[in-house]
Amino acid sequence: MSTNDAEPSTPAAPSGAPLTGLTPPAPGTGTTPLTSPRSDSAYRQTASTPSPALPQPPLQPPAAGQQPMRSVTQRSFGAQEPTFRPVYPGQAWPTERPGYQGPVPPPPLDWHQQQARAYTPGQPPKKLDNRVMLIAAIVALVIGLLAGGGAAVTVVALSDGNGPITKQPEVPVGTGTDPKIRSGSVSAVAGSLLPSVVQLRVEGSDNSQSTGSGFVIDNAGHVLTNNHVVASAAKGGSIQIITEKGKSQTARLVGRSPAYDLAVVQVIGLDAPSVQFGRSDLAIVGQDVVAIGSPLGLAGTVTSGIISAKNRPVTAGDSTDQASYINALQTDAAINPGNSGGPLVDMNARVIGVNSAIAAVRGAQEGQTGNIGLGFAIPIDQARRTAQQLIANGKATYPVIGATIDMQFEGGARVSSVAAGSPAARAGLRVGDVITEINQQLVDTAESLIVAIRTHQPGESVRLVYERSGRPREATVTLGQQIG
Repeated sequence: MSTNDAEPSTPAAPSGAPLTGLTPPAPGTGTTPLTSPRSDSAYRQTASTPSPALPQPPLQPPAAGQQPMRSVTQRSFGAQEPTFRPVYPGQAWPTERPGYQGPVPPPPLDWHQQQARAYTPGQPPKKLDNRVMLIAAIVALVIGLLAGGGAAVTVVALSDGNGPITKQPEVPVGTGTDPKIRSGSVSAVAGSLLPSVVQLRVEGSDNSQSTGSGFVIDNAGHVLTNNHVVASAAKGGSIQIITEKGKSQTARLVGRSPAYDLAVVQVIGLDAPSVQFGRSDLAIVGQDVVAIGSPLGLAGTVTSGIISAKNRPVTAGDSTDQASYINALQTDAAINPGNSGGPLVDMNARVIGVNSAIAAVRGAQEGQTGNIGLGFAIPIDQARRTAQQLIANGKATYPVIGATIDMQFEGGARVSSVAAGSPAARAGLRVGDVITEINQQLVDTAESLIVAIRTHQPGESVRLVYERSGRPREATVTLGQQIG
């Protein structure tokens, strides 16, 4: 009995008997590669990937020197599968793998276009169930109530498939409380002064007509206005007063002062309250004011603005009467023809001026001008004194120095003549002297000297600075008086 050093011999299996896992195969059996009934070649990708639908040839080992082709299966994307290990030599490769779906192909390049074409254009979106819309409306209503009680809430009612219907909340409109008028407001000032402001309609003896404004200054029915408003009725004519209530009454002319462009008329039994005077010397530039009157015949017109300047020399009056020189308050409150004689009041409803003149653009025809934001009022301090004189005496006086001034000269007030025995003569003034200051106030024109003098009263003394032959001099002048 011979021995073999490699392996013990194994008895051969009976011929034709089926092979089992317990019966070893006969020698030479299994040397030919078995082809799997369902190969996994469809799950493999090579450099030239064939179509999975075509039958695949048996796998061949790579040639000498050739690298095996790499499998590009799901393992390439990170999925790790357990390695198959046969139990015995020649065991077939398993073809059924639970849960294995194969690689997912990428979407086509026109995927978005395909998705867009999936929707039919022109078709309305499907309507939501009424119950879903009702729940959404209730949720929105609750959120709106929680977000703020003051916010307006829109109620959405669901109809029978006709879409949402928006309803506005039924809040009472126009039934709020009356607004409170702030003390010192324009409306408060207007409410206090309008009953005291009247409209004047004047007809002259020559059938000329004019309109203006005025305001009641006492309980005796005296009305203060401008002289140029009533001047045409001074020598015959009529003056009608129209109150805020629309009542018309005839007035008589008490007196007028062309020098200050002021006049007083009276209506017996006038049903209108009197105004309260303020102090124009306490007015400051920039303070709020209100102008009231009847511009262009529009009675009861109220405008507002500020004091734009003080001590502005202004010439008022008309060409048929003596010119008036006013040391005026300038305002940008709208003043137009017909406002003359109306009050300029502060925010405490106190009269501080009498509206008398407006600036006109050069070249504009007389009577064709209107408000350009430059209006002028006579200071009430002066108007009050003049009104008292007119009521007491029917005439008024104004201060003078007894010298004539050259109205064409600029750079001061040059004396053109001096009356004998006048205050100017007693102070030593001569023809040719140029007055440059009055009480430390600059004098650059003849008008500025005249209006500065008329801010004083007869009998007061003023200090003048003047030049004679290029040398400055000073003089103290006691003012005289003149009726006008």
